[in-house]
Amino acid sequence: MSNLLEGLRVIDLSQWLPGPAAGQMLADLGASVVKVEPPAGDPMRRLGPQDPDGVSAWYKLVNAGKTVLRLDLKSEEGKDRFAELLAAADVLLESYRPGTLNKLGFGAERRQALRPDLIHCALSGFGQTGPLAKRGGHDINYLALGGGLIASGTAERPVAAFPPVADHASALQAVSAILAALFRRTRSGQGASLDISLTETVLAWQAIPMTSALRGEAPQREGDVLNGGAAFYRIYRCADGGFVSLGAIEPKFWANFCSAVGRESWIVRQGEAPPQNGLIEEVSTLFASRPRSHWETLLNEVDCCFQALLTPEEVLAHPQVQARGQVNVSGAEGGAPLVEIGFGGWVNGQPPARRTPLQEAAPAEVLAQWWRVELQ
Repeated sequence: MSNLLEGLRVIDLSQWLPGPAAGQMLADLGASVVKVEPPAGDPMRRLGPQDPDGVSAWYKLVNAGKTVLRLDLKSEEGKDRFAELLAAADVLLESYRPGTLNKLGFGAERRQALRPDLIHCALSGFGQTGPLAKRGGHDINYLALGGGLIASGTAERPVAAFPPVADHASALQAVSAILAALFRRTRSGQGASLDISLTETVLAWQAIPMTSALRGEAPQREGDVLNGGAAFYRIYRCADGGFVSLGAIEPKFWANFCSAVGRESWIVRQGEAPPQNGLIEEVSTLFASRPRSHWETLLNEVDCCFQALLTPEEVLAHPQVQARGQVNVSGAEGGAPLVEIGFGGWVNGQPPARRTPLQEAAPAEVLAQWWRVELQ
């Protein structure tokens, strides 16, 4: 996993979560990622639990595997150093408001002059154009505009998901676009300018519900098969306050579940039109009659798409998670734990590699390393 993009040089100008998460994925795949921050640092350094060194654990987690250097891009010296870095880079990832790079003196013409085949990825809330291009926002706002909230939650009100969906999904979208642009560059030598929007990342998932809506069948919260309206695809509360999930969409899985819990009469009711309120109430009553551990003992080995909702501690201890080697728990400075979760995939039979700790460097150090990589 760690050498698929070996030799690729990435400048990450982004802050907070979406851009840094995208940069980290590129680093996980083997790229050399340099995170350029203003003299005061990325404001995410102060968001979340603080370690004794005054830096947020959250910031460390999402930027591990990168090299950080601080430059004042409003100063002439900072601009000169950044120009040197840009001339050596393959990818520039940034999450400024549209127009900011132009104001700093690194618009499209300057970037083209410094590195003609540069892949520039601008990650923003609403995109580089349109009436909302320069409006501020966060995950919940992009989900709202992109259609990702209205049909999620309880019948009484929409509910936002956690961790933030648009932030993480747009990081994946940015990486996908960057890799596609790099693939084209290997054949044509051409760079690319990528405009990735958090809102449009969410909107891209809405073709099915929007088509349904325009046909007079708009999804209703807890009213459709996949959002709580079907007894066979729903989250249930147990007697001890724990929760379990049932995803028995296929008839064979539903039949297996019904047989396992001694309710064969429910099998023929799977086809009832949603919302299946009567059947949902009966299944809810059943699950509420026993603690979560009872249902795990009964159903974990039944082929019915059942899974208990686990606490973070239970996830970390789960045999499947441990067997895949994606998670590593270590002690940070002062003894506070850090849960590093690596890239979600194996390559050539190997689990994701451990990330190197966040480290800071000077521009000259980065350039020396980059040119050595190029000359190998």
